[in-house]
Amino acid sequence: MSLVETRPGPTAAHGGLTGWLSSTDHKRIGLLTVGTALVIFFLMGLLALTMRSQLAQPDQSIVSSSLYDQLFTIHGSGMIYLAITPFALGFGVYLVPLQVGAPTIAAPRLTAFGYWLYVVGAVVMFSGFGAAGGAASDGWSAYVPLSSSEFSPGVGMDVWIVGVYMSTVGMMAQGGTVLWTALAKRGQGMTLRRMPVFTWSMVAACLMVLTAFPDLLLALSELVVGRIDPAVFHSNTWVIGYQHLFWFYGHPVVYVMFFPFVGAVAEVVATFSRRRLFGYEGVVLSLLLFAALSMSVWGHHMFTTGQIVNDYYSLTSFLLIVPAGLEYFAIIGTLIGGRLVFKTPLLFALAFLVQFLIGGLTGIMVGTPVIDYQVHDSYFLIAHFHYTLFGGSVAGLFAGFYYWFPKATGVTLGERLGFWHWLLYVVGTNATFLPMFWLGYEGMPRRVSTYRAADGFTTANLISSIGAGILAIAMWLFLMNVIFSLRAKKRAGSDPWQGQTLEWATTSPPPRYNFAGPLPPVTGYAPLFDARHQAVRESDGAVHNDGAVLKSGAVHSTDSVGSEAES
Repeated sequence: MSLVETRPGPTAAHGGLTGWLSSTDHKRIGLLTVGTALVIFFLMGLLALTMRSQLAQPDQSIVSSSLYDQLFTIHGSGMIYLAITPFALGFGVYLVPLQVGAPTIAAPRLTAFGYWLYVVGAVVMFSGFGAAGGAASDGWSAYVPLSSSEFSPGVGMDVWIVGVYMSTVGMMAQGGTVLWTALAKRGQGMTLRRMPVFTWSMVAACLMVLTAFPDLLLALSELVVGRIDPAVFHSNTWVIGYQHLFWFYGHPVVYVMFFPFVGAVAEVVATFSRRRLFGYEGVVLSLLLFAALSMSVWGHHMFTTGQIVNDYYSLTSFLLIVPAGLEYFAIIGTLIGGRLVFKTPLLFALAFLVQFLIGGLTGIMVGTPVIDYQVHDSYFLIAHFHYTLFGGSVAGLFAGFYYWFPKATGVTLGERLGFWHWLLYVVGTNATFLPMFWLGYEGMPRRVSTYRAADGFTTANLISSIGAGILAIAMWLFLMNVIFSLRAKKRAGSDPWQGQTLEWATTSPPPRYNFAGPLPPVTGYAPLFDARHQAVRESDGAVHNDGAVLKSGAVHSTDSVGSEAES
């Protein structure tokens, strides 16, 4: 019996809420992870809107300075630990088994356990708002000694540590099972060199999850020690040691939040260009090289400490240009000469290419110590980081969301609302974050709740806050699109986009064990594209052969001509 012919057993999914919450079906776990991350994404957006309202004009007091510190801490923590990282891994949980032809994910109970650790961790982190003294207020990086009990004595910091720890362990569990599935649970004919580029992007991301995320757990453990005995952070060794441990996680996690969406954009561009991905093997190698190099650049976050060799970490930062460039050229090479179909997924993929480029180029700037000294801890870094994650990763997220939504739900999202969502997202993103480069260059420090009119920051802050309002409208349109589309139930069919990979060879939504029958022949990294072109070649060959028979019949036998023509 083939892998795809596995029959439902006693663990088959049940209906209703209980069935969803207790399911070990990777598709349900993936949708729960993505859905939870989406809710948290919207909540963190509300915190951002509150902060932008505070900063729209000088000398405002919409929120207190203490509450503002809590808002930026939970906003940053929520987006990184609880929204974008789970989005990336949730996509992998849902899609990787389908793309490699597996009936289930490896260790499905562990995958489900990882989801619940993540959910409980999120609840614990947010519970800090109800603690005496409020939530954590030391930033998503929780630098010591500021986050020790000496300077942050409240319970809010303690529950933040527990929440981050639990969610991180949950993401490690999901990352491990996704990697296991891709490497060891592939269907017939699915060799490593035939895995889709999205699956390879998940392999690279999950390798970083399993190698870098444990360092965050070590850093949090050190922080726990410092909250029990804050005297340990009177030693510079422990303070700098914390930064090394944290940033050994903190830089790779950026690529965990980036690689899966590069893979999604590559899939979208190939599908809507009606071409195979250009330079597939180069992209795979670049992803693996990128992942390896990402483990060597953590020190560029510490240029201003005077505790590292700046030249070394600047060099390794610049080396990241090589694999990043290969991925960009591959996607652009796929677009060039393609028969582009401008649906919403492709629009977001194009936005990703432009906006992440801004984040990448400014990353080269802050990877230069002499520039980093000038802009460190200023709004320049806020702009760079948000162009990387919001301008880049979130654009790729939406490209993938619109692309795979029909597969997960059986219905398509509306194109008209999708276009307006895309347009307002692009306008809002650039209006919000582009002025922050100027603010940082002019010296506005980050993590401040107000400023004076005489500082000269008013105009740029006002534009940025207006941009945040435009983004809020864009996200509202996206939410309405999802609700309206699910209510309208416009059936998508199994393959509405003429997709190239195996998930489009099954029904929408897929059955419990993914494929109802044998897998299609897997002859390359785009098996459905190959099958369609093979069918066209065979059809052309049949037409050619028919013509040859007709010509032959005209010479030798009138009856044969008539017979062939009738057939």
